[in-house]
Amino acid sequence: MIPDHYHYLLINLLTIAYPLAQSYEKRLRFLKNWKAIFTATAIVGGVFLAWDELFTTLEVWGFNERYLIGIYIGKLPLEEYNFFLTVPFACLFIYEVLNYFIKKDLLKNYHQSITFFFLLCTLFLGTYFSPKLYTTICFYFTAIVLALQFFFFKNDWMGRFYIGYFVSLIPFLIMNGWLTGSFTEEPIVWYNDMHNMGLRINTVPVEDSMYLLGYLLSVTMIYERVKQKNKKQLEV
Repeated sequence: MIPDHYHYLLINLLTIAYPLAQSYEKRLRFLKNWKAIFTATAIVGGVFLAWDELFTTLEVWGFNERYLIGIYIGKLPLEEYNFFLTVPFACLFIYEVLNYFIKKDLLKNYHQSITFFFLLCTLFLGTYFSPKLYTTICFYFTAIVLALQFFFFKNDWMGRFYIGYFVSLIPFLIMNGWLTGSFTEEPIVWYNDMHNMGLRINTVPVEDSMYLLGYLLSVTMIYERVKQKNKKQLEV
């Protein structure tokens, strides 16, 4: 039986346990890219933690003290800070594992269409539900990142990114389900439905799937840029 106050901490540990244990695996050597991992995680995490702090203050969402160890930085529990370390690390690990084992870029010819589809959906839903604060900010943020990719950057790794994103959704929804009450008597993280569409995947707000898309795409854009820069420096 897990003591209640360790639940969120355990979620963080389980999220990172396997990726961290396998990061030294000889074929992948994921941690050789530690500079890119750290830079992308720190920059994007800083933005999202500020967003998190604001939305917690506005009671768009909040945290159940029953499932926390009780250490806070500002309005956010320590576990929430850990979340923005463990999730990008795990998702970048999944991305690199898939790149290594799936040699062919399966979505190479389709990634622009996928990006355009997501861009239209996020713009439409963000506008339609504009009084809903989480829905609007989440979808508009993701739309901006998608638009930058579609119109300006046009990175050739986007097909591989989408494979990583779709695979990452599976553990993300399981862990977020745990956070939002699928496996506990009360939610660890609660959402105020006045600020979202009120649609859930089990107990997880639908917005979280687009939150993950915008978050991971931002992380991956910086990660790939720093990784390629480091690679060129080594070749000189």
